[in-house]
Amino acid sequence: MKVSDRIRQSIEQQIREASLLPGDPVDESKLAATHAVSRTPVREALLQLQAQGLLTSLPRGGMVVAKMDVQQLLSMWELLAELESLCARYACERMTNEERKSLQDLHQNTLPIVESNDELGWQQANMAFHEILYRGSRNPYLRQDILRMRTQTGAYRRHAFGAVGRIPASYAMHTDIVKAIIDHDSRQAASAMFLHMSPGHGTRGVTDMIVNMPRDLLN
Repeated sequence: MKVSDRIRQSIEQQIREASLLPGDPVDESKLAATHAVSRTPVREALLQLQAQGLLTSLPRGGMVVAKMDVQQLLSMWELLAELESLCARYACERMTNEERKSLQDLHQNTLPIVESNDELGWQQANMAFHEILYRGSRNPYLRQDILRMRTQTGAYRRHAFGAVGRIPASYAMHTDIVKAIIDHDSRQAASAMFLHMSPGHGTRGVTDMIVNMPRDLLN
């Protein structure tokens, strides 16, 4: 793997995990020192991330994690819901019985996390749940696009989570997805996933989400 790719993936992970938030500066010198490289591969990585829409340049130089306005956020979020829905349909049609069983087992083993309201544990379990479906879809390009959008919207979705519904509500939606996958009902799997990933449910849900969004995350 090229050094610039390693640096790019490291920054992507920090954005995905909210270690870097929209508007946070990305320190070129610090990155070069951390990875023990010259600034050339760092700049290459930053330009790649800018092309992906994850970073934006400042008028006086330097880059920050890109912010979105409400319209951009909702547009990307609804597209993410469509792609996740498509992924669930493909996975339902293409997963092996062993993969279906793995999804079911993971879901059942997540129940103690839900009962203890463990937010970090839920984030990890939720990502593992979706990863099984990404692999099951047998479409790496779809997975790549979904992960990019998850990274771009991650900080916003995390803050909106409290307005849209807490852990038990999301777990209940996972239950519907798992049932559809086990039943080989691809239409219901897609429908359940779309509902799970939609940015709020109805006008009130979207309004609550926007009201609870920190102003400094938005353009």
